[in-house]
Amino acid sequence: MEQKLEQAYLYDFYGELLKDRQRKIYEDFVFNDLSLGEIAEEEGISRQGVHDMIRRCTKALEGYEERLHLVEKFLRTKERVAEIHSLTRAFRDSHDEAVLDLIEQISNAILEEA
Repeated sequence: MEQKLEQAYLYDFYGELLKDRQRKIYEDFVFNDLSLGEIAEEEGISRQGVHDMIRRCTKALEGYEERLHLVEKFLRTKERVAEIHSLTRAFRDSHDEAVLDLIEQISNAILEEA
């Protein structure tokens, strides 16, 4: 997965677990596309301090994902829903009952994971 997208997902799921200052610096870097220098000037810390903070935040967010797997589960569910969507279109064209069986299997797998 692209690094920026991965960072966004991690932040969406676990960002509230960061401290306010960490969250602001991380948001400025990842979402607002500010440079280390711009953030350092705004926060009154060194560029190295900003870099270290972003690295620590990223490591913390990755650690939460390693333990909880919420992003992984979300992405897997998203793929399965896309597959159901595709199968629904296929059923409209074919009216093949086997397609409904596949949809049921996929939806049951999603429900069992929840």
